[in-house]
Order: sequence, then C-alpha cells, then structure tokens
Amino acid sequence: MGVNDNGETMTMPTSSRMAPPADYRILVPEGWFRLDVDPERRERSVDALVNRQFDGTDSAPHIKRQLRQDLLAQAAAAFRAGGLELYLSMQQAGPLTIPASLLVTFLPASSHATTPSLEEVAAHLASGGQAETAVVELAAGTAVRARRATGGPHQTAPVGLPGKASETLPSVTLDYQLPVPGTGAHLLMTFSTPLVQIADAMVELFDAVAGSLTWTGGDGTGE
Repeated sequence: MGVNDNGETMTMPTSSRMAPPADYRILVPEGWFRLDVDPERRERSVDALVNRQFDGTDSAPHIKRQLRQDLLAQAAAAFRAGGLELYLSMQQAGPLTIPASLLVTFLPASSHATTPSLEEVAAHLASGGQAETAVVELAAGTAVRARRATGGPHQTAPVGLPGKASETLPSVTLDYQLPVPGTGAHLLMTFSTPLVQIADAMVELFDAVAGSLTWTGGDGTGE
C-alpha cells in the first residue's frame, strides 16, 4: 500500500509468494495529484482533477471534455500495465504548469527458475544503447536506475504526460526498479517529463522522490 504526503493510500497486490512488507511510502512534491487508476474509482478521481484545473468554470467545455477523455485513457493504460499509482504534476511556475508524471508499477515474481540480478537487469536495459543505467543504493534498498530519452516518429508519449495517448512527444524518462524485500517481486517507479530543456533539474527532482521510498509494515523495514 502506497502512502503519499496527503495521507492517501494504495494497497500493493499480494500473493502466496510475497511476504511482508505489504506497504510502501513515497513522498511527492506539493502540487502533484494522485490519479486513481482503479476502474471503480477512476472517473471520480479524473473529475476531481479536471474540476481543480478549471476551477469549477465551464468557459472552455470542449477542452475540459478532451482533458477528461485523455486522463481516463491514461489511467486505463496505467492500470492495464500493472500500475498501482499514477501521479501528475500540477505544480505552477508563474502561469505555467510544470508537466511531469510518476507511475508506480508492481512487477510480479518471475516464473523462471532463476531471477536476473539487478546488474543483469541494468545490462539488459543498457544493451540497446538507449538508456544510461546504474545500480544504486536507496533508503529502500538496491535499485536499477535507468535514464533515457523517449519520443519521436515511432514512439508514443509516456503514460501520464499531458496530451493524447497517441501523440509523440520528446521527453525524458527515469526508471527505478527495486526488489520488494523477501519476495521475487519488484517495484518500478517511472518518471517522465517533456521538459527536455531542463532535463537535469527535473531528473534531480525525480531522484529525490525515488529516494523517499520506504517499506512499511510486516517484516519490512520502516514503520
């Protein structure tokens, strides 16, 4: 179960292979909105975000409808991909919104007899030459960190970024993949932003958010 800085919670899937910790905590910047990807709560969460963005006005109903459709599509895509939580940045810099997203995904234990080491995972991600990878230490444990540029004529916009899911956008993506202690499962944090001009500053922010992850409950570390 993820807990953000607003006190919202999200339960992490459990299975017979998994042992505690059952929960995690992650702190996101003020102004980031947690979009509920669960089908039963998705529309209510999207409506809350759309109303917040338009401040209850209907001066541009067609834009409002389009935003709602896009957000519903992004939330549905995140859920299909195994997403637990989807955060969208609504931070303001003057009159502008700083676009960024975080998708937290649960990766079940591999069905193979042997599970690749994090070093092997990092090498695989770097093999195509598209990602800069490293094995790093977080408060929550050892993780694979992978930074890559996405977007272009054959790639679609990352989940959670503004715009239609079918649009292509140049963007910077930062992944953190780390084992869930005591299990063969992994947790994947995927950060994205189209602000390639200030990519290093945005990645520094993403690193700080990833570093805030802690395991809680059961046999895990933390609370």
